[in-house]
Amino acid sequence: MEKRDNIPTRVGFGKGVKEAASRNEKVIGLGADITGSVNMNFFADAFPDRFYSLGIAEQNITGVAAGWALEGFIPVMATYGVFAAMRNTDQIRISLCYNNVHAIIGGAHAGISVGPDGATHQALEDIAIMRSLPNMTVLSPCDATQAEQAVQAAIEEINGPVYIRFGREAVPDFIPKGMNFEIGKGQTLIEGNDLTIIATGHMVWEALQAAELLRKEHINARVLNLHTIKPIDKKAIIKASTETGAIITAEEHQIMGGMGSAVAEILVSEAPCAVEFVGVKDTFGESGQPEELMEKYQLTAKYIVKAAYKALEKKNNERIN
Repeated sequence: MEKRDNIPTRVGFGKGVKEAASRNEKVIGLGADITGSVNMNFFADAFPDRFYSLGIAEQNITGVAAGWALEGFIPVMATYGVFAAMRNTDQIRISLCYNNVHAIIGGAHAGISVGPDGATHQALEDIAIMRSLPNMTVLSPCDATQAEQAVQAAIEEINGPVYIRFGREAVPDFIPKGMNFEIGKGQTLIEGNDLTIIATGHMVWEALQAAELLRKEHINARVLNLHTIKPIDKKAIIKASTETGAIITAEEHQIMGGMGSAVAEILVSEAPCAVEFVGVKDTFGESGQPEELMEKYQLTAKYIVKAAYKALEKKNNERIN
């Protein structure tokens, strides 16, 4: 797949909210004093009478969102992922998930690539927390185009609470404009039978680059974009294990409890195979330029390639034994 441009996924999120709101007057926007930073300003500028900035009070915003939802509206709240998913976990669990109301939570600035903001603002545990909550749908789009699709689907196709994870920095925008987005269904971006790279979010582009490097070594890697963490595409994961016999997971998140753990939960009971995990290894991040942090924490294509060789070695050893 070819890159069109570098665009922040937060831009796609903002555009998607505005577009869905133009079709449904029940969509309400809720801000936390960082409206422009998470691109909710697209909505606020277009529909000022439907946008409410409630200050830096995430727990309160979640309660307000639950109230709107219970009255038949569709509230969209957005703030940094560390605050959206963790500062108010109790309110999300009880007010949104327990009541199973339709509210959208935008978790911006996710992953290590937030860069200079440092460890306090780098959401590396949000997938683990959100996917563990009953009734919660968890989406992790790979680029701006897919973020726009994801938030529209969350607003128009889901009835319960939805957490959407997206980033700050400009990243490659590459998903074909007409490519179908279906919640709960992964996308096979490259076919291959030697191994499968399952990636989510910004790491999908790194997975595609890794597959190209492996192809030059005559290794055919399948690339599966797992844009929905929950409900997870069980069939695609089992198919990948059965057909390729080796899986690498790649995510800009803690390995522990993240997308890789979700994949492993399926594999261990349904289709065991050789597995390697690429992600943050039980540590906090730090301040730095995004590209420097991606390299330091071993989240670039070359580290996916290294993991691929390890998985292939395991696969071959299993065959011998």
